[in-house]
Amino acid sequence: MKNTKIFILIVALLIVTCGILSIYSSTYQKEGELWRMIYRQQIIWVIFSLCAFFVASNLDYRRLWDWTYFLYGLSLFFLILVFVLGIVRLGAQRWIRIGWLNFQPSEFAKLVMVIFLAKYFSKKSTDDISLLSKKFGIFRGLVLPSIFVLIPMGLIVEQPDLGSGMLLLGIFIVMLYLTGVRIKYLIILLVVLLLPLPLWWHYLRDYQKERLLVFLNPNIDPLGAGYTIIQSKIAIGSSFIFGKGWLAGTQSQLHFLPESHTDFIFATFVEEWGLAGCVFLLSLYFLLIRKGFSIALRTNDQFGKLLACGISLMLLVQLFINIAMNLGLAPVVGVPLPLMSYGGSSLFITFIALGILVNIDRRRAVF
Repeated sequence: MKNTKIFILIVALLIVTCGILSIYSSTYQKEGELWRMIYRQQIIWVIFSLCAFFVASNLDYRRLWDWTYFLYGLSLFFLILVFVLGIVRLGAQRWIRIGWLNFQPSEFAKLVMVIFLAKYFSKKSTDDISLLSKKFGIFRGLVLPSIFVLIPMGLIVEQPDLGSGMLLLGIFIVMLYLTGVRIKYLIILLVVLLLPLPLWWHYLRDYQKERLLVFLNPNIDPLGAGYTIIQSKIAIGSSFIFGKGWLAGTQSQLHFLPESHTDFIFATFVEEWGLAGCVFLLSLYFLLIRKGFSIALRTNDQFGKLLACGISLMLLVQLFINIAMNLGLAPVVGVPLPLMSYGGSSLFITFIALGILVNIDRRRAVF
């Protein structure tokens, strides 16, 4: 366990360091003291997140079994509170101000849903750790968990935060498969989701429609909705093998690339560190996520196994969506790059999730 804890901590801190370097690089030349303080704020969040990591790694993860419904209710409370007390940024109401901190409840909801699904599809027993899902009919195996997922997902999409909502749905579908739910139930779910797609188009907001159209062809609005993705592809494509050097990127330094410290921090990093830096960064993520799945494989407790798989999936899906978005291979949906993008909520929750992984590896045994 000690080696696992050190390994995860070192890899996570290396990724965080890459993020802080990129945040500083993309903001230090911008006018205003607020921009020059951003990297310092991220360092403060790292300190808080490390404290949360050590607490989570030493707190028995099995207690989450008893806290699951409380955590689920708390996440719904925060998501509803966003509509009452939430602050608005760039047309979205996703954050709650707590003192001098801005908290994003959708990040908390992602981890809570992983915990909830891990409990729902497993059984607390010392002599029977088989998955309950194999005994479920269509109502308990598909309909009921779908309702539990769709409630927070609907609240998140309404903020609006379509990216986090779709991320939640993606994690749910993959966890259904991992838990051994009957394949025909998965096929039914996919059909139910895909058939009304043409109707969903009419319920999308105008900016969401623009992002989908721009994803298909960024050149239809190169100075508007397609501007960011075009600049991101220029930044990545012009980096070559070793990049342009730290503090020497053109698209990020000259402020051609919007959101270069948040959603498009991957493009900022690759522009300055090139293909070599990209391979290094992706290798770190690979090691971290691989360690999560290996912990799941070594764990006898089914709840811990599903929890470790869910956390690893959460990181993997976010990583895939963000990088695909930066490369123009997915619509721009506002999903942060784990451990790198500026933002305290994502960083804090990710370190808690990593702490839970460490604790699962520490205990392993059945309840």
